[in-house]
Amino acid sequence: MIVRRLIVSAAVAAAVAAGQEVPSFQVDVRLVNVIATVKDPTGRPVGGLEQASFQILAGGVPQQIAVFERQTDRPLSVALLFDASLSVAKELPFEQEAALRFLRNLLGPGANRADRVAVFRFSSSVEQMQGFTASLARLKDAVQGIRPESGTSVYDALYLAADRLSGREGRKVIILVTDGGDTTSTTEYHQALESVQLADAVVYPIIVVPITSDAGRNLGGENALKTISASTGGFWFRQHNEQDLDGAFTEILRDLRIQYLLGFYPQGVPAAADRFHRIEVRVDRPGVRILARSGYYTPAEAGRRRNVRSVH
Repeated sequence: MIVRRLIVSAAVAAAVAAGQEVPSFQVDVRLVNVIATVKDPTGRPVGGLEQASFQILAGGVPQQIAVFERQTDRPLSVALLFDASLSVAKELPFEQEAALRFLRNLLGPGANRADRVAVFRFSSSVEQMQGFTASLARLKDAVQGIRPESGTSVYDALYLAADRLSGREGRKVIILVTDGGDTTSTTEYHQALESVQLADAVVYPIIVVPITSDAGRNLGGENALKTISASTGGFWFRQHNEQDLDGAFTEILRDLRIQYLLGFYPQGVPAAADRFHRIEVRVDRPGVRILARSGYYTPAEAGRRRNVRSVH
């Protein structure tokens, strides 16, 4: 988020000097970025919209759009997170192959030269297998080097991926392949959600469903990931087989190529006790669906940092 100098009006300064009471208000001078995907009734992304088609409300208050980019080609930083728990060990080989096909497409023709991908694996711990790179050879080694272990630390993985993304420029994306059942995280759900919101990251969970019936599935974990995805402007996918996984990666790539960047300096937004301010993005097109973050946090002092083991 970009910070702009705030100039106090002469009238307010004079009132303070005279000892007069000045009404309290909240002014936030950080630029809030919103990545928006607009989809038609068939689920295909809608391109070619102009700035005048969009409206942003923060805390119910209309905001002036200060930054607008149509089909933005700002660099992508993608954190690819693999569930390496024993519960998904059977599906891991074809998940790795599908991910490699996705990476070849993502970093191939049409990619921004500054696009980068990092690879993480998580079980009872989280390991960064490869830092951000455009090298397909390094990414292939990282993906193929993932081996299953016990435990599932979904929220720890999201927290750490957000930490690695937070200082990067451009668009930030987390793609999470998991069965959704967190069993070993020390990070709580709300901490994971706040961390990805503060990093301006969009989360796309691909939920592995080897069991088609509800019995035996972790529906609570799945619903938590769906909420995180919706709150960041992403979309969740359900994977039953290799074709489903290829389809999910294809749709994510298509969305990333046709996105809008909207930026605003919050003005007149009511104060929030929990530091979270809700955002609503509207488009003057009937029947479309808008994927955009649900709000933003007023930053607090930096919280605890976690160690992540890296093999590169």
